[in-house]
Amino acid sequence: MDARVTPAAAPAAPAGRADPAGRPHEAAVEFEAVFLSQMLRGMSGGLGADGPFGKEPFGSLLIDEYARLIARSGGVGIASAVQRELLRLQEVQP
Repeated sequence: MDARVTPAAAPAAPAGRADPAGRPHEAAVEFEAVFLSQMLRGMSGGLGADGPFGKEPFGSLLIDEYARLIARSGGVGIASAVQRELLRLQEVQP
């Protein structure tokens, strides 16, 4: 049985135009994924080598992937706050 997992692709912007609203969102989700990865590493530090995240070097890769999945599926709310702040900083001040 072939059990390949393919990541969900984001909808493409129309040809010739970049999606400016998507870039801050992508950056915010990636920021949340990095934050969650660090949080999960700290939480799993005392579990030992045979914990739920496996042994090194693959345990760290699994933690990173879990963090990305959590962030892409709604996360804990950090991405939306970061995105709002990024958009606020990009606004033109009169």
